Amino acid sequence: MSQTENHTHTVRRLYGPDLPLFREHLLRLDSETRHDRFGLQVSDEYLENYAELCFAPGALTYGYFEDGVIRGGGELRMFSSKDHPNHRDGEAAFSVELPWRRSGIGTQLMKHIVLAARNRSIGTLTIVCLRSNQAMLRLAKKFEAELQFEMSEVTGHLVARSPTAMSLWHEFVDNTLDLGASLIDYQGRLLHRTAHEG
Repeated sequence: MSQTENHTHTVRRLYGPDLPLFREHLLRLDSETRHDRFGLQVSDEYLENYAELCFAPGALTYGYFEDGVIRGGGELRMFSSKDHPNHRDGEAAFSVELPWRRSGIGTQLMKHIVLAARNRSIGTLTIVCLRSNQAMLRLAKKFEAELQFEMSEVTGHLVARSPTAMSLWHEFVDNTLDLGASLIDYQGRLLHRTAHEG
């Protein structure tokens, strides 16, 4: 965790207790950001249901926190490879609230996603975004994605490197700390709510 301009911020993996915070993040996305993220305009009800899917089996979700509030999210969905049935591929997606965009949050989230994909032997990590989403295109290029231009989308494919003992250990330590932080945050919210209700 670091301190910049009197704000604390951190990036960590999200767990069950973080679902309400992630849902609130999605609901705060403005219409342009929602369109960039999902390729169409989506309703609050859609986002509420979508948030649940981000915590389902086969999905990993990371959050960028500022002062205890999620302002950015990164998602990794894993599925069986079409080309190699015994292997898995993944798809990455990102959402950053408008006032926090273009400040390097996507890059921070992407580092966690790439590490998680590598440690799960994901063969190809795909990023799908609209051709007009320049921020996502820049992010994909930072990670040396090979971009394939299609009708209205750009699909960036990252071929994951094989996991190493160090990469596995790095994620294990991060996840252990992240789970502890999630539970502490959740307990803090419960105490805060109880104090205000009392």
